[in-house]
Amino acid sequence: MDSVNWDSLWYNVHLATMGEANDYGIVRDAAIAVKDGKIAWLGRAQDLPSGYTVQVSFDGEGCWLTPGLIDCHTHMIYAGNRSNEFEARLNGVSYEEIARQGGGIVSTVKATRAATEQELMQASLPRVLSSLREGVTTLEMKSGYGLDTPTEVKILRVARQIQHDLPVRVTTTFLGAHALPPEFAGRADDYIEEVCERMLPNIMAQGLADAVDVFCEKIGFTPAQTERVFQAARKHGLPVKLHAEQLSDQGGAALTARYQGLSADHLEYLSDSGIAAMKEHGTVAVLLPGAFYYLRETKYPPLAELRAAGVPIALATDCNPGTSPMTSPLLTMNMACTLFRMTPLEALQGMTIHASKALGLQGKIGSLQLGKCADFTLWRIERPADLAYMIGVNPCVGSVFSGNLRSLL
Repeated sequence: MDSVNWDSLWYNVHLATMGEANDYGIVRDAAIAVKDGKIAWLGRAQDLPSGYTVQVSFDGEGCWLTPGLIDCHTHMIYAGNRSNEFEARLNGVSYEEIARQGGGIVSTVKATRAATEQELMQASLPRVLSSLREGVTTLEMKSGYGLDTPTEVKILRVARQIQHDLPVRVTTTFLGAHALPPEFAGRADDYIEEVCERMLPNIMAQGLADAVDVFCEKIGFTPAQTERVFQAARKHGLPVKLHAEQLSDQGGAALTARYQGLSADHLEYLSDSGIAAMKEHGTVAVLLPGAFYYLRETKYPPLAELRAAGVPIALATDCNPGTSPMTSPLLTMNMACTLFRMTPLEALQGMTIHASKALGLQGKIGSLQLGKCADFTLWRIERPADLAYMIGVNPCVGSVFSGNLRSLL
């Protein structure tokens, strides 16, 4: 047979390939080869082809190797700090009073608008690095803390710069319709027009957005206003996703599905009709246990119904300053198991193969398969379930991004 030449080979590892089958896709005593940033071969080490050559080999020392983790819903880029509000609430101050004093999302918007691009980068980098150290190789990053064109552009420019500066894949989401800015108080329709007619075209002209999101809720934007944003996104050729059914059932998930949306996220109040629409159109359910925990929510997302319908279920940290100040994908998986009663397999699928679907990237990442990007993480664990089982432990011993061993020093 023809000689085989690879750039790198990882051996003495156990694989959890996380393909489409409803299991971990375990291959013990395995090896995985990389060529031009893609997976070129994988399987049992004893089945390696004879006569191969490789530029560099790595001994995995018996570690488990999974696809790189994917955090498919974050608000990671922002300025300011809201721990004072957290403390105030626990001392009995109501959310309404905090808002009257200039707190809540308004305080984050104010701080983010005031920050320079460099200051915003420096504020966000610790969160990004914390995520990467737990094996994340792909991050979705939303705007939404600017609520005006200059600041929304600034946030998305920082996200693009992070991908340029660090070994991580970043997908960007324009979330201009996140909340009503103070200058548009009482004029939500006017603000939606601003989002659709001026903000989005400006952002698209600079190539800064990969998708569009909206917060559809009683305290956010109506389904009709949401649909206006979806129509604008369609005009610009962008896929949509939605903050849906977090606090009430607004029919947002079904609306998203009708627009072939990538995902509907949160979903505590998701209805049977919403589930049916998501199943029909292939929209992924993204559950966010960090926000559920932080808000002390008591309404559980309909996990059994989503399972029964065969809707793919992804997980994400929802990293944000107000309702989920969390960067840990491992804690997210544990919370999904303990709070929502997902299985460890479902949790790992939720941050690999199903998370890739939530970003429309399932053909490139999310599982260990021939031809996919060589993004994978090595873990010093006894079995894949350990990733959801342990609390406060980071067993990540290294990650490979696009075929290159990643350094975060």
